[in-house]
Amino acid sequence: MINLDFPFHFDSRGRTALADQTKHIRDMIEQLIFTNPGERVNRPDFGSGVLQLIFAPNSPELAATVQFTMQAALQRWLGDVIEVRSLEVSALDSTLTIELVYAIRRTGEIQTAAFSRNAATL
Repeated sequence: MINLDFPFHFDSRGRTALADQTKHIRDMIEQLIFTNPGERVNRPDFGSGVLQLIFAPNSPELAATVQFTMQAALQRWLGDVIEVRSLEVSALDSTLTIELVYAIRRTGEIQTAAFSRNAATL
């Protein structure tokens, strides 16, 4: 199976960059996390809405709510591809950090991924 790398770019040979299965799964997780519901045509409920946390008042309750929402989004959209083992969401000042440990269902391989966004770069 051929998977395009995300974000779309060209490799050193001037061809469309490709990604192996492990990288492709990580790319799909990143797209889900940083897409707000309503951004995708024909999939208005795709996304986690987690970027709203950057601009919201920081509190343990809000972080728990966002973590629960993201867990549900990962299960709904990628549950057939990954099994979430651990998910931590934190917001410090204007930086949102997501730490995820997951198992790839096809191989059983455990992966760790960290994603972060700063409000200044949005």
